Amino acid sequence: MPAPTQLCFASNNAHKLDEIRPLLPPGLKLLSLADIGCHEELPETQDTLEGNARQKAEYVRQHYGVACFADDTGLEVTALNGEPGVYSARYAGPQRRAEDNVAKLLQELAGVPDRSARFRTVVALAGADGSMHEFAGEVAGYISEDLRGTGGFGYDPVFVPVEGNGRTFAEMSGAEKNLISHRARAVAGLVKFLNEG
Repeated sequence: MPAPTQLCFASNNAHKLDEIRPLLPPGLKLLSLADIGCHEELPETQDTLEGNARQKAEYVRQHYGVACFADDTGLEVTALNGEPGVYSARYAGPQRRAEDNVAKLLQELAGVPDRSARFRTVVALAGADGSMHEFAGEVAGYISEDLRGTGGFGYDPVFVPVEGNGRTFAEMSGAEKNLISHRARAVAGLVKFLNEG
């Protein structure tokens, strides 16, 4: 697909937008859903990260006619058989409150010796030309026993990446997190593709 001059990211999550904006090629304008007038809830009815990312990107392309990329991210905890996985955002219920999700996770892992986990992100790019491309990134780590740090969002206060020198994502600056995070790795694949296009 020809390199776009602007690209919609299928999110109104300010944290995600701030995290992704510095990763994109200079000169590429990043649009949020609000920027294109999309205020409805995007469909996320698939049972895989890949399916949800594709579904959201395709929805925006079909209804708004713009090139768009969407991501879906899951925290996969070994001792919980990969949960919460695709249900990470609504692990503790439909209210999608990060505090509730983290509290439930820590409760489920109380007394569990194996706290290994990984974060996985899939980015789907729906090109204006009708094409669809996928990029993935992951980072291994473990779940801490308590919340640490004030940065980041979601599960960041309890996720300690292997490359994090014992710190949670929430204890890192945004720039530090962007060097190793699952989302940054998936977006790097997207950027490489855009630059080659």
